[in-house]
Amino acid sequence: MNRPKNFRVYFLLAALAIGGIVLLLREHRPSFLRPDLHLSAYVTTADGNVTAVDLVKLKAVARIAVGPGLSGMHEHPTRPEVFGVSTTGGYVWILDPRSNQVTARIAVGPLPYALDFSTDGNRIYTTAAGNNTLVAIDVKSRGVVGRAATGREPVLARVTPDGMTVLVANRHDNSLGIHDAATLALRGTVSVVAQPEDVAVLPDSSMAFVRSRSEQRISVVDLRRGVLVTHLELAGKPTDMLLKPDGGELYVISPEAHGLQAINTSTHEVGDYMVLGSAPTRGVLNSDASLLYVSDTAGDRVTPVDIFNRRIVRDPGKGFPVPAGDAPAALRFDPAENLLLVVSQGSGDLAVIRVRTNFLLTLIPVGDHPQELAVKLF
Repeated sequence: MNRPKNFRVYFLLAALAIGGIVLLLREHRPSFLRPDLHLSAYVTTADGNVTAVDLVKLKAVARIAVGPGLSGMHEHPTRPEVFGVSTTGGYVWILDPRSNQVTARIAVGPLPYALDFSTDGNRIYTTAAGNNTLVAIDVKSRGVVGRAATGREPVLARVTPDGMTVLVANRHDNSLGIHDAATLALRGTVSVVAQPEDVAVLPDSSMAFVRSRSEQRISVVDLRRGVLVTHLELAGKPTDMLLKPDGGELYVISPEAHGLQAINTSTHEVGDYMVLGSAPTRGVLNSDASLLYVSDTAGDRVTPVDIFNRRIVRDPGKGFPVPAGDAPAALRFDPAENLLLVVSQGSGDLAVIRVRTNFLLTLIPVGDHPQELAVKLF
């Protein structure tokens, strides 16, 4: 008499299990459809290693010794390579994701902090803050193809979207150097906020916004005329800024102000302000700029923000707040934006969050005080 009931129970359990498997495969669709496709995250740690994480198996698969003082890590836009700098070692390093080995170390000079790619991906630009130099490297030959003098303590090189200009943030000079991308020749210098460390450029390469952690304002620079337009006063000292893909708005995050501000890039007006938490620090925008995820270092969580409606997402069926380990900082999406990856500096983990539901899938141990994050599909 119990067999029909047991059969129905077994059938229901089997159906649920199959549904769960199908859902899991959909969320890892690239690897499910292409067995030869790999999706990995790379995390730098304070002890000079890079931890490779398989985002299909959701586990760390390699720990690669790279060098001291790792910084500026980025995946190449087209080549199966990950690049970064060793600030202490004074070189650019190149990692092959297929073998998880460092294939090159290119000496650039003392104290490089960051790098950027040319728009065609054929060149790398970096700076040596220890000898005030802008350096250009050919990606294919791995050779240095150009050097130029900069202002004092250059900490950032940023290529404009048109590929014609390299902007250099000179921290000690409080200036932005405007260099020709082909020759590295200096075309002009503009005084900006004290100790500049980050630059955002409009898609048409007409304006640059310069941020500093030491000042409660950002500088607006007209790149075509090479002049300072204005300083924009903020609610607090910023730690991150994100430009909307169409260039219409700039979102500035400040833990001091406990939130973010939206800046109209056409009128240079500081507009809407949103309180987000204890210490919002870093952010990432999805591809259509409808959602912004912000890490809260003090709150140990990630806050999802509906940018269109200027509200925190607390929808039914979606997780809130979203836990992300201890002291979450850098964030990245996977290429399909199925997963949100968050570096948890305090706990030494990589938090993996399902974007569709805003629920934490797992925390993957990656090493001592993780810092930066790159994601590569290859």
